Amino acid sequence: MLALVNTPNGTAPIELREIPEPAPARNEALLEVHAFSLNRGELSSFARNKEGWVPGQDVAGIVQRQAANGEGPPAGARVVALVDEFGWAQRVAAPAHRMAILPDTVTFARAATLPVAGLTALRTLRHGGPLIGQRVLITGAAGGVGTLAVQIAAHSGAHVTAVVSRPERAAGLQALGAAETVQGIENAQGRFALILESAGGPSLAKAIQLVEPGGAIVVYGNSSTEPTTISFANFRTAPNARIQSFSYFTSEAEHRFAPDLALLVSLIADGSLKPQIGVQRDWREILQVADQLRDRRVAGKAVLVTRTQ
Repeated sequence: MLALVNTPNGTAPIELREIPEPAPARNEALLEVHAFSLNRGELSSFARNKEGWVPGQDVAGIVQRQAANGEGPPAGARVVALVDEFGWAQRVAAPAHRMAILPDTVTFARAATLPVAGLTALRTLRHGGPLIGQRVLITGAAGGVGTLAVQIAAHSGAHVTAVVSRPERAAGLQALGAAETVQGIENAQGRFALILESAGGPSLAKAIQLVEPGGAIVVYGNSSTEPTTISFANFRTAPNARIQSFSYFTSEAEHRFAPDLALLVSLIADGSLKPQIGVQRDWREILQVADQLRDRRVAGKAVLVTRTQ
């Protein structure tokens, strides 16, 4: 079968090559991949992994063979799934407890936006507790996680302030539910019960100034790659506020992956959640798409399709 294979020493960082078919474990289904999404954080994985490795976590497609232990969706089911790796291929072994069935109204491309970005948005927002009436600030709001977090927070009753890096990145965010958009966190006004912080450096330092007493800052990225210096004194105006780190795969118990994916799928199906696909291309165009994503020229998610949708 064909797969996008890591080639750190080649003329390109990744190439389409023939590789052996997957050999699913007893708790894994064999999934025919129709679409997958590319996460910005995956771009750095090309250089640090060995020759022949196949990346890919977000996949959507059709179950060819149900897991041997009888768990998970049956053969023929349309599903979205989260895998640890090897998702950028025609077929992949997917854990049965990390899959959710798709209704016919949810396309593979839209479903492929959900595993990493959707679960990150959903689970970081849970750290704010009940959000109705709360002020929530989201940095990187035009990105894959951000566009989904804005919608879920607004759907939960929050007053959402969306932070973007450039004016043009704010386009469409108010239609998704943002009460206001600002260019740069330094222009945000007031205090916030919950802040989703993905930039780090000066952005995280400013977030500490904006969190309200007892509030939470959930750190799920460091796109600036800059450190942040903090001290106890930073919290004098926000007593009992906390900084919460977010680790994607260990954020909640393993058995919660399928229900949370199913929840996100249901929100798409009923129109409450509209994944923003900034670019959708054939998977053979992944290098061009990767360049767009690296340069922040993609608003929302980047999706690659392996088969006609």
